[in-house]
Amino acid sequence: MQDVAVEDVELHRRLVGGDRGAFDELYRRYSGIAFGLARRLTADASLAQDVVHDAYMALWRAPEAYDPTRGAFRTFLLALVHHRAVDVIRREERMRARTEKAANLEPSVDEDVADAVTEESFLVVRRQQVREALGDLSPDQRQVLEMAYFGGRTQVQIAEELQIPLGTVKTRTFAALRKLRAALEETE
Repeated sequence: MQDVAVEDVELHRRLVGGDRGAFDELYRRYSGIAFGLARRLTADASLAQDVVHDAYMALWRAPEAYDPTRGAFRTFLLALVHHRAVDVIRREERMRARTEKAANLEPSVDEDVADAVTEESFLVVRRQQVREALGDLSPDQRQVLEMAYFGGRTQVQIAEELQIPLGTVKTRTFAALRKLRAALEETE
């Protein structure tokens, strides 16, 4: 196992230099176990293929994300696959919830029409309050929230698209949500 770890470090070094052969070798070594992990987490072969593809594309685009001093390459790659699989599962759950919600748009027969009017009135006011609270955020904070909640992107995708560290995306998101919560609590 020690020899494999040393070989992985050398392959990674070559990959950082743009060596396609090193990438192919790392794919050959770990794609099977990566697919197995993704398959187990997503419970769907097609989604698992997407997860592994995305993980390897992230590795190809930013091989320097792996730091050999922090652990074995295999551990790094499987953690990357795990995080991407979790992102996919969350995205799929959000899409399923939206679909179910859209399928249940018909009002209940016993529903009071006054309740619907009151609720709609509240939603109009609340939407305006949210828009105003979004306007009070910094442009960077507003951008990550819009990409996540209106664009449906994961934090990893936002970090890649904006070319900023994942930690920065998380910090901006957390700060923005905290500001929104405080602003909306004031309006209640």
